[in-house]
This record gives sequence, C-alpha cells and structure tokens, in this order.
Amino acid sequence: MKFSMIAFLIFATLLSAQKKPSKKQMAAGLKIYSTTCFACHQANGQGIAKVFPPLAKSDYLLKDKKRAIKQVILGSSGPITVNGKVYNGTMPPQPLNDKQIADVLTYVLNSWGNKGGTVSKKKVKKVRKKLKKKKK
Repeated sequence: MKFSMIAFLIFATLLSAQKKPSKKQMAAGLKIYSTTCFACHQANGQGIAKVFPPLAKSDYLLKDKKRAIKQVILGSSGPITVNGKVYNGTMPPQPLNDKQIADVLTYVLNSWGNKGGTVSKKKVKKVRKKLKKKKK
C-alpha cells in the first residue's frame, strides 16, 4: 500500500511539473504561427494531405520536443509518418530567434487539442548550441 501511494505521489508531481503556457507566450506564438506556419500547416493545424503534416493531435510532434525544435531551426525534407499517414514535403529552416521558436512551439503544443506543455527559450538555445557543435 505504501509503495502505491509513493508511486502515485511521484506520478502526480511529474504531471504537475508540466508547465502550462502563459497567455503572453500563447499570444506571441499565435502571432508567429499566423505569419510563418499557417500557409502549410493551415490555420486549424490540420496541414495538407500527403505534403504538410498536421500539427493538431500530432503523435510525431508531441513525441519529441527536441526534434520539433531541430526541425524549426534546420528545416526538414523527405517522408515522415504522422498519425499513421506518410507526408513527403519540405519545410525550410525558419529564420526565428530562440524566443520566437519557444513561443510558436508552445502555441502549437497547446492548440487544436494538443496538451504538450511548454518550450522555453533556454531549451531552444541549448538545442541550437548542440546543433552548432555538430556542424564543426
């Protein structure tokens, strides 16, 4: 009985640690999404069949925040599977600073039914730094 209570408390603590985004960050993210992302991923996050994947309820997006940050920084091309469907489009690198990337990803991770927590400017900076080291 004691073990289950301890496990429950640890689980509850981990869940509560998933920070909710601020209204300010969501508003900033929406602004960036509306000018940078919506043409391909659409205003409702549904994407365009076979070319641009959905961001709404996206298993691919929600699985790995670090990968999402990398894709915004570096862009991507070639096939990916999202929610069981293959998409084969190209996303160019986005000319966004660390704060803008954190804001737009936080917006996406918390829109259209997504419950993905937040991305911090610090996290984006860390990923970008690792990418620069790999290039050298």
